[in-house]
Amino acid sequence: MSNHARAERHRLAELLAAAGPQAPTLCSGWTTGDLAAHLVLRERRPDAAAGIRVKPLAGWTARVQEQYAERPYEELLRLFRTGPPVLSPFALPGADEAANVVEYFVHAEDVRRAGEWQPLTVPEGLAETLWRRLPMLARLEAGAKTPVRLVLQHPDGRTVTVARRSADTVRIIGEPGELMLFAYGRGANAVLQVEGPPEAVAALRGRLPIGPID
Repeated sequence: MSNHARAERHRLAELLAAAGPQAPTLCSGWTTGDLAAHLVLRERRPDAAAGIRVKPLAGWTARVQEQYAERPYEELLRLFRTGPPVLSPFALPGADEAANVVEYFVHAEDVRRAGEWQPLTVPEGLAETLWRRLPMLARLEAGAKTPVRLVLQHPDGRTVTVARRSADTVRIIGEPGELMLFAYGRGANAVLQVEGPPEAVAALRGRLPIGPID
């Protein structure tokens, strides 16, 4: 059985180690040190991780993350490479693969694409996993923001309709990894093809970054 989360954890750890603790990322306002602290908090402090999604708890999450960020960078990377402790929800059978494939893929690209970067060739199995996860996550992430009917299209023609908010349709075409990055607000650093009426594309661009456009 493939374990894409394990492979992406390793790739992300290697990118973080190569970048050092002060490198920029695509996570607004975060250095690589901040990102490493977030990753460790997420699987080692479930009491604080809730604030990642629940706004009333965000202040507590930020304080705990700051405490982690004060630790030596090498220690954070060691903890991340080690994986979740026994009592972490992420240590349950299957939880790592279910919860972390997209998380680690996106954050690995947050590090890799923060400077000069080349297009990424994603292994076929991982690409298909990202495509299968895309409908739910794109509707959750991009669906709340798009002002237009939004269709995400795989190069082989398969589509995911994210929202139906107007008669105008914008179609975003790209590899599954690029579409996932777009859904998570990283479209300015993704390889995408965009089709639709200029006014609809402009409205979408005002809510979700797009580019570069082929």
